[in-house]
Amino acid sequence: MRLPDPSRAALFRRAPELGPRVLFFSGGTALRDLSTTLIEYTANSIHLITPFDSGGSSAVLRKAFGMPAVGDLRNRIMALADRSITGNPAVFELFAHRLPKDAPQDELAAKLVRIMNGEDPLIRRVPDPLRKIIRTHLRFFNERRPKDFDLRGASIGNCILAGGYFNYNRMLDPVIYLFMQLVEARGVVRPIVNADLHLACRLADGRVLIGQHNMTGKEAAPIDAPIESLWLTASLDDPTPASVRIRDKTDKLIRQAEVICFPYGSFYSSLMANLLPQGVGDAVAAADCPKVYIPNLGHDPEQQGLTVADQTRRLLDALEAGCAKACRREDLLRFVFVDSRGGRYDGGLDIPAIRRLGVEVVDVPLARSDDSGQADSRKVAELLVSLA
Repeated sequence: MRLPDPSRAALFRRAPELGPRVLFFSGGTALRDLSTTLIEYTANSIHLITPFDSGGSSAVLRKAFGMPAVGDLRNRIMALADRSITGNPAVFELFAHRLPKDAPQDELAAKLVRIMNGEDPLIRRVPDPLRKIIRTHLRFFNERRPKDFDLRGASIGNCILAGGYFNYNRMLDPVIYLFMQLVEARGVVRPIVNADLHLACRLADGRVLIGQHNMTGKEAAPIDAPIESLWLTASLDDPTPASVRIRDKTDKLIRQAEVICFPYGSFYSSLMANLLPQGVGDAVAAADCPKVYIPNLGHDPEQQGLTVADQTRRLLDALEAGCAKACRREDLLRFVFVDSRGGRYDGGLDIPAIRRLGVEVVDVPLARSDDSGQADSRKVAELLVSLA
């Protein structure tokens, strides 16, 4: 196999509608640039997103309404949208808009009402029928938000999706599907589960942290000890483990993938979190396709003390734990893509140790020429479509 394969990459770029079903387990913003590039090569990628975010605007929505996080879903829908479609730039601007963090609540509520009523320039630039649909969903949100709901820094896109969530009887899939059709998103976006759950972890020193926001080093101080274990819980106040199973349609998406990618991003709160629901390991093992792990090239506070070999081992352990019966490791993970020359892996690579796990190491250029800690989206996209 030639990696990347220029002829295959060129073929898919000429006809992205024929592109492969490359499936990602991810969350956060790490794959935003890759997703935007990937639609040049395939209109059929699949993105299973963690809905366990407990920080920022999503945290306020989840506390008020007891719902899954929608911020990462919104981000991925917009990344996959066809930017050549008339009106889509206005939709991007609206969905990305955040209310000011330093304005009084009554001013923020008035701004929200102006958008909802079609009076604000942000909404007036959005063409019909999308404008009417957005206004309707904002109305559902505004009617249900508590009087003490904190609008400071609120993401308008998250509020729109939350309104759709109520409009469709507390189901995410219909509103996601609707907006993906309206912005002509090139791919499939789904939450790994439609459940109001949170992440919890135990550190090497025995401390237990509850909530994704306490792990990433963005809203709280970076963790000062390695993460030893990760699980789901039903509450931010109680670390008791919770169990959930992926739906049949999610199982089917995984089994029908033509490439499965465990991508870079926050190792535990984005990648490993998606492997916690029951049924994920079995579905990955049953998928007859290449499976590849692309570790972070730069710093990730969640990977403290882990070499790439350690990460690979933990990834395999999580997948094996999700299998109802024993399976071959090569059915769970076949390749690890690394860039030993261009990347900078904080914990080290240890390529021999990766190979001892029964996984093939593919050493190829991945890093951006201007930033060795970031992956080059085009290089990664062409590598993945070459595997199909």
